[in-house]
Amino acid sequence: MEAKQQKARHRRRKVGLSIGIPVAVAAAAGMAYGTDLGVFGEDAQRSASAATATPAWADDVADGFASVNSQGQNGTYGGRDGKTVTVKTLADLEKYATAKEPYVIVVAGTINMDPKGKEIKVASDKTIVGAGTSGQIVGGGFFLGQGVHNVIIRNLTIRDSYAGEWNDKDHDFDAIQMDGAHHVWIDHNDLRHMADGLIDSRKDTTNVTVSWNKLSDNNKTFGIGWTENTTADLTIHHNWFRETEQRNPSTDNVAHAHLYNNYLQDVPNTDITTSYGNYARGKTKMVLENSVFEGLKNPVTKDSTAAVVQRGNVFTGTSGRNESGGTAFDPKSFYKYTLDKAADVPALLKSGAGPRTSIGTTASANTKASTADTTLTVAKDGSGQYKSVQAAVNAVPANNTSRVVISIKPGTYRELVKVPRDKPHVTFQGTGASRKDTVIVFNNAAGTPKPDGSGNYGTSGSATVAVEADDFQARNLTISNDFDEAKNQSLNGHQAVALRTAADKIFLDGVIVTGDQDTLLLDTQSKDKLGRVYVNNSYVTGNVDFIFGRATAVINKSVITLKKRWNGDSAGYVTAPSTAANRKGILIANSTVNGDVSASSFHLGRPWHAGGDAALDPQTTVRNTSLSSAIKSAPWTDMSGFSWKDDRFAEYKNTGPGSGSASGDRPQLSDAQAADQEIGDWLGDWKPSAS
Repeated sequence: MEAKQQKARHRRRKVGLSIGIPVAVAAAAGMAYGTDLGVFGEDAQRSASAATATPAWADDVADGFASVNSQGQNGTYGGRDGKTVTVKTLADLEKYATAKEPYVIVVAGTINMDPKGKEIKVASDKTIVGAGTSGQIVGGGFFLGQGVHNVIIRNLTIRDSYAGEWNDKDHDFDAIQMDGAHHVWIDHNDLRHMADGLIDSRKDTTNVTVSWNKLSDNNKTFGIGWTENTTADLTIHHNWFRETEQRNPSTDNVAHAHLYNNYLQDVPNTDITTSYGNYARGKTKMVLENSVFEGLKNPVTKDSTAAVVQRGNVFTGTSGRNESGGTAFDPKSFYKYTLDKAADVPALLKSGAGPRTSIGTTASANTKASTADTTLTVAKDGSGQYKSVQAAVNAVPANNTSRVVISIKPGTYRELVKVPRDKPHVTFQGTGASRKDTVIVFNNAAGTPKPDGSGNYGTSGSATVAVEADDFQARNLTISNDFDEAKNQSLNGHQAVALRTAADKIFLDGVIVTGDQDTLLLDTQSKDKLGRVYVNNSYVTGNVDFIFGRATAVINKSVITLKKRWNGDSAGYVTAPSTAANRKGILIANSTVNGDVSASSFHLGRPWHAGGDAALDPQTTVRNTSLSSAIKSAPWTDMSGFSWKDDRFAEYKNTGPGSGSASGDRPQLSDAQAADQEIGDWLGDWKPSAS
């Protein structure tokens, strides 16, 4: 920010702490943090002999119980660490699915099972995913046997093993059968019209998450159990059950069954009548939340020995048994998750369940990807349509109404990039195997003279990438400002922004933003304009006020790396919010703050009253985040005559050596304050969606 404003003429009246924090979305299981920029699992070195370039979505990890560290498996990430292969034949699919090595297997076309009913015996450490909506398995499915683990099945249509008899006892043909497996993620599939189960989770199979699937046109839909033990843990969320007669699901002897935001629909005057919906059998403990039951008989049924806790469910045109009782468990003691409003569930699932044209990391529970209308390619070597990123931006039509993806090949692009206000719906997409492969970098600082002699750039003008257009997205790349403070000590103004946003609905997904002072400026078009930013699965590096501005910003599941100053000193401030009154400021959630700096040397934040504006009400909240020993025991501090205690600074359930208990110097949210706000309340009507 500009050489911090003059000392305030007066101090603000102290006001009560106003808190606004969303409940976090599912934690990123399998995430490994390192020093410096850190290393996520997906940035680990890949095999050079991969048959197909590894796509960004291959790094997605499961949520729910599939994300929990147990049985020697820390989360579910499938074949992420292996080669990526594309298959179009049954022989190739079976070859790679049964191999001992990890693989990401992309199914590009329709594969017919021979003989009918064949179930491929999938081995551990596999991702099997459909290429767009073309991946189909017809007449059979997959089998995961005892001890098989770390398997992802996504974006496939598995259908039509039906053998002519609805209640078929002779043809046990399932779409996905699991006997004694663990850590399995079944996501965004279309499962229908099978001879037996769409999903069978049997014989103590555990740590399973089933999400965003369409299950339809079937008799025995989703059975769980076939065991006298009560050890299994399953999460079942955002699934659309339509015209399915029974087992929707039926859960027998399940230790922890968490069902939420599912849509069970029985349409009148069709061939199938649902006999029951969710069924808790045996010693099952079930938590059932914000689901919708439409037209069903017996929507919720439980045995006398089972427990069902219901919260927020909606029943329309249902009849018969609707039961609850007993005590179950708190899902949030196992993992974090976000509930969508039950009223929104039918529309969300009708548009978002099942295979998608493109898949990627989801930002919230109700995210789905969309297809770009236009793609422009950038390559330094001339193999693309443009050699610079700015040239591609210039080619975007003014006032475009549909998504334009600027696909940027690996390389270092030393240039200044600006996305003007009249070019919304633009995505910057790095195409390398790692976000480090595609780098946009420049070295302007606030005090750098403009080449036309009209003065210096100033803080906001120093940005390597400046985004002033709404609905901008960036993923799988690095944005950097490498201004050298040590060599420019005579320059007045060392603030050097890597990325500046001054717009609404900015989604930064899987990026690195790196610099020193004032790295990431999250702003709005004007003080009275709303500017929302969602930063997910990313890295931000700096030392002084390096996440700052007046935007309403969520930084989730990310690594914030503290960096020494040019002279080797360890001292700095992570955030400097400049929030307008009655707006939400900066939220850091489910992240890690670390770096190679001295202990007790960094503040989490300080209040930036830009221009000495006493009417501002800066806010930073840091919650459910691991803090290294670099964080001071009194993590907030004053700025330019304004006391942090007059503004909104708080923590909630942080961990690590830099965390601390509540005190006058360290406000902590109560559980009630933290639980009152969901991520939808923070970002309003915007549901970030990978495009």
